Amino acid sequence: METIVSWFAATLGKYISAKALIFIVSMIPILECRGGLVMASLLQVDIRQAIPICIIGNIIPIPFILLFIQKIFHWLKRFSWSRKIVENLEQRAMNKSDKVQEKEFLGLLLFVGIPLPGTGAWTGSLIASLLEMDLKKASLAILIGIFLATVIVSSVSYGLLSMI
Repeated sequence: METIVSWFAATLGKYISAKALIFIVSMIPILECRGGLVMASLLQVDIRQAIPICIIGNIIPIPFILLFIQKIFHWLKRFSWSRKIVENLEQRAMNKSDKVQEKEFLGLLLFVGIPLPGTGAWTGSLIASLLEMDLKKASLAILIGIFLATVIVSSVSYGLLSMI
């Protein structure tokens, strides 16, 4: 992840501010809030400024995924060039959905909140949408999961664990 974040910093850092860069990185799938916090740490942005920027950036795409991804996927499946891609995305998300499906709210919260590769708000939102979870329950679980991931990653990125 640090390599991707460094690439964004080197490429876009010339054109936009550090805070805008952190915000954009936090909205990108795979990187999300975790990447934004790593970016903020690398750019030496104060943690008190970085955390709200990262959280807001990570939250913005979530309602759109929860509300529209199935419709978008359905539409994309009509085209031969995108059908396989969509089916692979759905399959990968469903392969990770066991714990979420079993425990629903807590499963989704932990899936989003524990920063492991392949987890996060984007994938959690996709899983919640594909499982047709209650919108309010899924949104709350994802939001709390983002906060949990933020605490964990900021503790590591900013060395807060060494202070304890």
